[in-house]
Amino acid sequence: MSLHIGIVGFPNVGKSTLFRAITKKQVDCANYPFCTIDPNVGVTAVPDERVDMLGDLMKSKKKIYTTIEFVDIAGLVEGANKGEGLGNQFLANIREVDAILYVLRCFKDNNVINTRPYINPFEDKEILDMEMALKDLNTVDKRIEAVQKKMRAGARKEDEKELELLKRARIFLEEGKVLIDQNFSLEDIDILKQYQLLTLKKRVYLLNGEEDEIPSDVMNIFNKNNWDYIVINIKEELDLEGLNNEERKELGLGNSKLDLLIKKSYEVLGLITFLTTGEDETRAWTLEEGSLAPDAGGVIHTDFKEKFIKAEVVSWKDLYDSKTFALARAKGLIRTEGKEYVVQDGDVIEIKSNA
Repeated sequence: MSLHIGIVGFPNVGKSTLFRAITKKQVDCANYPFCTIDPNVGVTAVPDERVDMLGDLMKSKKKIYTTIEFVDIAGLVEGANKGEGLGNQFLANIREVDAILYVLRCFKDNNVINTRPYINPFEDKEILDMEMALKDLNTVDKRIEAVQKKMRAGARKEDEKELELLKRARIFLEEGKVLIDQNFSLEDIDILKQYQLLTLKKRVYLLNGEEDEIPSDVMNIFNKNNWDYIVINIKEELDLEGLNNEERKELGLGNSKLDLLIKKSYEVLGLITFLTTGEDETRAWTLEEGSLAPDAGGVIHTDFKEKFIKAEVVSWKDLYDSKTFALARAKGLIRTEGKEYVVQDGDVIEIKSNA
């Protein structure tokens, strides 16, 4: 499963610097607007100590982590929905991602040009939301027109339902509201997803700066709304990119906040990780939360889902504490599960099939 996170924000808020720090790829982050014209794409592993611990236990030849693809997209300006700045290109690129990472400037550095009149991360977030809402409004209006035209030739129940849903969405978008924050049913969301609406994508907010640079009223708003956010001094993280977590601990720096950001991006998408382990490799696999055992088999190999028989399942921690599969089995910790088993995060699974 290939996961795509779009990094968005106004020019010079730290998007390209973040991209460099996360993917260890060198991109042009010169200090002027629109230096990022084509999206930069980089793939990074999702840190997972379970892979490391099981890999060492099993003396695996390889350790394979789940990955996320980060896309650094050109800076947005007000009026992007009308084509201002690089608006049309920005909005086209963001349609392709699974979730959006807002980078919001909190740092105070007069040496870095600010294209906004002042520093206000909440206001910046609202403007970004509005630009995407206005673009979605245009998409929804066109769809409403198309559905009404189709209904004139003979209305069906599904057309009436779609039209009612589109009109509800339109009201929110006219107010500049993000659709993902509204109380749509899962069925409604499935219908709306086919239009690739920007405000229907999940979001993570990165407040770029030190915690003491963020006004308390801004923090209160983010906490009150239960928005997924993380505070990172991106420039500092880039400067420390060569240090591993052990070296950071020795310097009293704590673990990398970038690791926390990568994990949060993964979690916001509603994903879990299951594992396979042995002498050849220990591997983490991505799966949607709530998926069944045959779905896990299908992630490993298509035939494993179609010809699924059963799954041997053990918690990664139970296996690690037991030291071997044989001892875990002797303790009764390895379970045989059927087609209706809901896979849990951290399950170590061996699929049995007719493949």
